[in-house]
Amino acid sequence: MIRRLVTTVLAASIVLWPATRSAAADDPPAAVPIPVPTTPAGLTRHSVDFNGKFLRYTATAGRTTLFDKSDKPTAAIFSVSYTLDDEPHATRPVTFLWNGGPGSSTLWLHMGSFGPLRVATNGTGAIVPPAHLVPNDGTLLEATDLVFVDAPGTGYSRLVGTAKKDDFYGIDQDARAFTQFIERWLTEHDRWGSPKFLIGESYGTTRAANVVDRLQGDGVGVNGVVLISSALDLSALDPSLPGDDRSNVAFLPTEAAVAWYHAAPSARSEKLDALLDEVRAFARGPYATALLRGDALDAATRDEIAAKLHRYTGLDTAYIVRANLRIDPSRFEKELERSSGTLLGRLDGRFAGYDTDRNADSPSYDPTLDAGIQDAFVSEFNRYVRDDLGFRDGGRYLPTNYGDIGNAWKLVRDAGDVGLGYVQTPNVLPDLAQALAHNPALRVLSANGYFDLATPFFGTELGLSHLALSPELDSHIRLTYYPSGHMIYLEDESRRKLRADIETFIAGATRH
Repeated sequence: MIRRLVTTVLAASIVLWPATRSAAADDPPAAVPIPVPTTPAGLTRHSVDFNGKFLRYTATAGRTTLFDKSDKPTAAIFSVSYTLDDEPHATRPVTFLWNGGPGSSTLWLHMGSFGPLRVATNGTGAIVPPAHLVPNDGTLLEATDLVFVDAPGTGYSRLVGTAKKDDFYGIDQDARAFTQFIERWLTEHDRWGSPKFLIGESYGTTRAANVVDRLQGDGVGVNGVVLISSALDLSALDPSLPGDDRSNVAFLPTEAAVAWYHAAPSARSEKLDALLDEVRAFARGPYATALLRGDALDAATRDEIAAKLHRYTGLDTAYIVRANLRIDPSRFEKELERSSGTLLGRLDGRFAGYDTDRNADSPSYDPTLDAGIQDAFVSEFNRYVRDDLGFRDGGRYLPTNYGDIGNAWKLVRDAGDVGLGYVQTPNVLPDLAQALAHNPALRVLSANGYFDLATPFFGTELGLSHLALSPELDSHIRLTYYPSGHMIYLEDESRRKLRADIETFIAGATRH
């Protein structure tokens, strides 16, 4: 989930203290340090049937303590590591994975995409209870060891000592924590010689672009970064910013894909790939030009653009004109199937559900998550981590913590962290560009779902095409596409293709 930044400016005041005062009476009480959790790590050995081949591996579920500059503990970060047995660990690739939010644990990537086991779905992403785990034909364990990391304040990761939310809940604060975790993990497991990869999903791509630049600044070479359903310039995806039309251009091809999917087969006059190529050209050309003209746009051009938008999105032409040619994705989710009383999913526009308020202009929920996904993942992981991985912490596992973390999240970049004169906006494209420029061996894979109405694939294309890299570095970025949504791996065919694409990527990025 990507949340808008609300900036509150507080007027400063000067307080004149008396010449003498009682510290005990006037000072705020000192914070009581939160102790570092002492739950022992779970160390277990397993095997799994991966496409007819048994993989034997060791799972380690436990916490890693982070420290401040004074060597005082600040956070206990929970992770689950999978290392393949009978392999030379010191030089075997290791990949660090995380979800986003901000405020999400890494439950979704762990139990849905690349771990050795996954929650079973019906093939398209829906889950029929009761949930259960099956061997994962999408696991990356054959190609790389895996470390699934929960962000501070999510999962079993906790702030400790006298740490405050402000120390972790922000773009740069969060990236510093993950950077320290990776460096400590590499030291504790003697893996500094391993090829290193990062995989982030959604806001996790924001984190990955930031972290890879920080790691390399610390002398930690990274071979590759995988960005799944990217959110690299958050302001470019916000349709509520007045006068900023980038999101309208970015979302249009995804809206066209969703409209194509929901049309009757007889109405699908074009193949999806061919249609999207046409919509991309229209979006970056006539549509962007028309929006740029703003209120000076003439009526004839407005009507011409509206007719094209009607053909691509399926929305009523009069609605499009009333919207001033600007289609808010959340309203699109509600408007496309309004006549039938259904709304579409944000995370995956193929999913549909019924809304109790048929006249509302925006959805009241996301039917993607209502397909049983959230309940199944949470219940199965809680059983799995205790019974199978042997981590028996008495506290609650927090799959999401949007209220506590999202509401406190600092989306403005720290001036001292941005560097090179970058504007303090929620944009990590400069971080990624700098990482690529400073490490010519670094490779980037961007994976995109066609039906993702949260992080549109065309927005990612536009962002990655504006890194101002030298021509010889352009080939270091590869984009792949899948007939799926935000959580690409929930759909069987897409999960298998995503795994194959990442395995090929890892092999190429480790080849000397």
